[in-house]
Amino acid sequence: MSALAGRTAVILGGSGGIGAATARVLAEAGAAVIVSYRGREAEARALVASLPGEGHDARPATMEDRASVEALAADVARSHGRCDVLVNSAGFTRAIAHTDLDALDDDFLDSMWRVNWRGPLSAVRAFRGLLEDSGGLVVNISSIAGLNGSGSNLVYAAVKAATDSLTKSLARALAPKVRVMSVSPGVVETGFVPGRGPEANAKLAPSIPLKRVAQPEDVANAVLACATLLTYSTGSLILVDGGRAL
Repeated sequence: MSALAGRTAVILGGSGGIGAATARVLAEAGAAVIVSYRGREAEARALVASLPGEGHDARPATMEDRASVEALAADVARSHGRCDVLVNSAGFTRAIAHTDLDALDDDFLDSMWRVNWRGPLSAVRAFRGLLEDSGGLVVNISSIAGLNGSGSNLVYAAVKAATDSLTKSLARALAPKVRVMSVSPGVVETGFVPGRGPEANAKLAPSIPLKRVAQPEDVANAVLACATLLTYSTGSLILVDGGRAL
């Protein structure tokens, strides 16, 4: 498949989970993939070395540090001269009962917003010129938690709702040169939520209409569809949840 041949994709938070799966899927489609990492350089470089095609690289970026993200954009401009797809998949969370409001201390709240919401906005601002030059696409990895208020904790749900609002606002602001989409997974078989492993996911699977949790590749394929098939869509939310939000 060469639908993205000659294109460059930048994946913020691409060293593992959904980001790594997206890197593989986009590389298989022909794109040169730049994977950003924060503290997992070895994993990011191993991933890049395994990707088919050429032009791939792993580079550092810290989402809550706007200067770091801007430096990444400048680096990509020098090395590749373009950015056709920007995937905001970097983020973190913590499992906290929604009833435990006292556990949501100010430092945690501020960090969640800096990394999971302000970070993607900083990335779009930093890469805007490259995206406009190529008629590019932004894909924000969101969550069905933004729709139903569920998820690993109360603030995570709020941040993802804000992410979906950001997607819609940016879609209007950057049209017609740049499209902006949200891909919203349900439960995914990754280690994203500390303490929630395969055993916990297996217990959740029967409650999902399609009777399984998502694999990272399910989400990555939705990102690929945004880039290759859904070319008349912008500001849309694509659910990849097996019907869990129903």
